[in-house]
Amino acid sequence: MAKLVSETYGEALFSLGMEKEIVDSLMDEIDSLWKILKENPGFSSLMNHPDIGRDEKLEILHNVFEGKLSDILYGFLEVLIHKGRYGAIDDIFTYYTDRYKAFHKIGVAYVTSAGALTDGQKARIEKRLIETTQYSKMELHYSLDKDLIGGLVIRIGDRVVDSSIRTKLEGLQRQLMKVQLS
Repeated sequence: MAKLVSETYGEALFSLGMEKEIVDSLMDEIDSLWKILKENPGFSSLMNHPDIGRDEKLEILHNVFEGKLSDILYGFLEVLIHKGRYGAIDDIFTYYTDRYKAFHKIGVAYVTSAGALTDGQKARIEKRLIETTQYSKMELHYSLDKDLIGGLVIRIGDRVVDSSIRTKLEGLQRQLMKVQLS
């Protein structure tokens, strides 16, 4: 199976960062550039426009970013334009970010609760997740869902731990439905 464009280019960029020992500074630079690109969606529209030729896109890139980005990231953007892959930049940067987090053992967890959590509760959740996973640091995203009634739902990647009261009640309901009255 062919690798995805994002994986191929993201891995190449990460490998280059490892080789040059600039993984961290490259991540900082990608974050800054990504923020600029998100704040200026017209730039990406321009760079992806089919009626604008490769040479014009390279000139635009030169006028906007040369001297403002590291040679590595600037050169990478040039390669994306040459190969006609600029449209995948968000996915490539997402892949790089995921590799960066995996390299530094940073886990990303989504925690849903029925009510607002205190700072102490959040600290205990983070501590427990670090103890029970291979991660040395956690990036936690919190959300509320009053339908949970109580408890938590924690998602890390494709793993879900659901200790909500709603799920426990649904399980109890399924068990009761199986019981046949005699």
